Amino acid sequence: MEKKRKIDLHTHILPRDWPILKDKYGYGGWLQLDHYKPCCAKMVVDGKVFREIRENCWDPDVRLIDCDLAGVTQQVLSTVPVMFSYWAKAADTNDLSRYLNDHLAQTIQKYPNRFHGLCTVPLQDADLAARELERCVKQLGLPGVQIGSNVNGINLGDPSLAPFFDAAHELDAAIFVHPWDMLGSERMSKYWLPWLVGMPAETALAICSVIFSGLLERLPRLRIGFAHGGGAFPFTIGRIDHGFQARPDLCAVDNDVSPRQYLKRIYVDSLVHDSDSLGFLVQQHGADRIALGSDYPFPLGEQEPGSLIESLDGVSDDDKDRMLWGTAMEFLGLNKPAEVK
Repeated sequence: MEKKRKIDLHTHILPRDWPILKDKYGYGGWLQLDHYKPCCAKMVVDGKVFREIRENCWDPDVRLIDCDLAGVTQQVLSTVPVMFSYWAKAADTNDLSRYLNDHLAQTIQKYPNRFHGLCTVPLQDADLAARELERCVKQLGLPGVQIGSNVNGINLGDPSLAPFFDAAHELDAAIFVHPWDMLGSERMSKYWLPWLVGMPAETALAICSVIFSGLLERLPRLRIGFAHGGGAFPFTIGRIDHGFQARPDLCAVDNDVSPRQYLKRIYVDSLVHDSDSLGFLVQQHGADRIALGSDYPFPLGEQEPGSLIESLDGVSDDDKDRMLWGTAMEFLGLNKPAEVK
């Protein structure tokens, strides 16, 4: 297996500018960037600052400098989850999604050997989402899509989302699930708890919904992956599976296959911030289901992408290479790594 290659599956990008969406669509709630000083911008929603970002969030040339310093040969670009906009009118979210996806494709076209991309879709309308996914795969050449862990409180296994998942299955498009709109947020107003506690729980809920609903049984070729190492799911699978066995009348109502049987069906990224946790993921899921993910360029991500994988003891070089780039290639359905220039 080829050495010294890193493909970062989990990175985020925004355009530098876009239209004032409140004016365009006629109502608030939309994110805008306030470029209040050189190289920096504030992410603002209805006048309230959500986060401050730097130019590496929108400038691919600055991003590539960071990649070269970290030895990252390719990044998989996806939008920032706050841009999902599932809460808005579906037609407006679709319009914004097309704008973001076209920007993504243009960035990749400029640097085809350094970037891949995952599109975004208006998942509050599954049929519209399916059509935009088809456009992105067939016209823009994107290998997959990033989606949120729920759609306005509707879990991913809900039948209303079936047209979207059916389309992804038919198109052979990879689905990367990122937590957002975390459950229990009303109890987590302090200490950054939505990110520290809410995200792992939200991701576990999303995985359980996908498994218990029978989605993976119905769509056997579906490639689906989850951010942040699968959140709390890998570390609670014992309890989840025990509950499934003890109370099938409550857990097995839509799918009678044990949750453990799906550990090799789902992909996760490596962003767990702890070598013992990552070693456990390797034992449980296998290196062929773990892909390097850094959450670049945000502070809760891995600041030296791939360093945690490289630090693992008792893991072969081949398995490390698999996590550093091989699994991402398989997940995205790409035949071979592109030459890096």
